[in-house]
Amino acid sequence: MPKEWGAFVAKDLVLEPTGSGKLQGAAFAVKDVFAIKNYTSGAGNPDWLNSHSPSKQTAEAIQRLLFQGARLTGTTQTDEIMYSLNGENFHYGTPVNPQAPECIPGGSSSGSAVAVSAGLVDFALGTDTGGSVRIPAAYCGIYGFRPTHGLVALNGVIPLAESFDTVGWMARVPKQLLDVGLALLDEPTPNDKGFKRMFIGNDAWALADVDCMASGLEIFPVIERMIGHCEWVDLAPQGLAAWMNAFRTLQGLEIWRAHGEWIQTVKPTFGPGIAERFAWASTLREEDSAAASELRKEVRKRMSDLLGEDGLLIIPTAPGSPPLLKQSGEAVENRRTRTLQLSCIAGLAGLPQITIPLTTSNGMPMGISIIAGHGQDLKLLRWVNAAAFEF
Repeated sequence: MPKEWGAFVAKDLVLEPTGSGKLQGAAFAVKDVFAIKNYTSGAGNPDWLNSHSPSKQTAEAIQRLLFQGARLTGTTQTDEIMYSLNGENFHYGTPVNPQAPECIPGGSSSGSAVAVSAGLVDFALGTDTGGSVRIPAAYCGIYGFRPTHGLVALNGVIPLAESFDTVGWMARVPKQLLDVGLALLDEPTPNDKGFKRMFIGNDAWALADVDCMASGLEIFPVIERMIGHCEWVDLAPQGLAAWMNAFRTLQGLEIWRAHGEWIQTVKPTFGPGIAERFAWASTLREEDSAAASELRKEVRKRMSDLLGEDGLLIIPTAPGSPPLLKQSGEAVENRRTRTLQLSCIAGLAGLPQITIPLTTSNGMPMGISIIAGHGQDLKLLRWVNAAAFEF
């Protein structure tokens, strides 16, 4: 296998720690969308790289990690302008999935997931708008975390869709995931309620492949023993497809606001799939957002009422194990649709979600996700760290 698994853009870019703390001695990498002083982030596209200048200062999230003793050791590959879930880059190639080399690594934080999974770094930063940390973490057999929207500073991060963008992170062990969270998340007022209620999303699990569902059925009783209360629920009265369509509409409008002018001016070359998505986003109109915005409000209230401060929702991170490389056509679009129906739940509601690595009966990587209520990020990370030996 390749020495660096195709994970890196700039492996030799190093920033030394600026302090000491919980991350002392840890090495990390960042997706090539984070600002680093005197470095130009490429966002997975040569035309972006050539039309932008070096950053004047380093992103706040990176600075917080350096202050806690971590050492930055490179930038990692991403899908073009973060607008994919596959990890296959038309210009720079596809990072190799260390757990399933014949399969995609997942995107758009593909290089970060591969670098962690291959043991090249202790943890890595990515961004997650529609699943771009959660999906590659699941496909590469590692832990991944998307925080409550707005809790981690996005200063110095190339945007995709502002009201969904988050800084996420990945690690091989939950303790490392928690330590990164302690560096990036400000500690809230202590909440001693604990998690007391567990919900399993009927409609979410209906999207799972057979092997994925079988692994879920094995883990449900384990979590139920730890929580005490378990209930199967239908999440989306309108259907998860309607939730996904609202997400895609709002995301597409924000993407075009963020990048439409650059696309029309520079006329960049995009690879298959990416080009079509940007073309579709360009056709959206602001009036398309009204119904989608109303549905998002309903979703947020529904999820808040369901989870509160002491509830956990269990869903598959993706429908199953990673698809094979170089697939195209209807099968790819069907998989993307099912995946977005799962990832849009936390995205629309702005909630924290952690993906936990499991394997299917034939040894392929997959992920099971736990979603908690708004602002319960550190409590969720601590709970998973304490419970990890059970999984």
